[in-house]
Amino acid sequence: MRILPVLCALLLLMLLGVTGLSLARGSHQECERRGGFCSHRSCPPGIGRVGLCSEQEFCCRMRWYP
Repeated sequence: MRILPVLCALLLLMLLGVTGLSLARGSHQECERRGGFCSHRSCPPGIGRVGLCSEQEFCCRMRWYP
């Protein structure tokens, strides 16, 4: 019975890891859907990263402050 909480925690960590991997893989279309653009290596000054387009490109978007 003591192993059940450990197994549940391990299963939760595995699910979170799979979710994280799927979020890391972005695309140009997904970036544009978010209102951003893809930039090689880094985003221009004053513009924040909101995701990834590929291994070497970041999805960048202007930050809006209310």
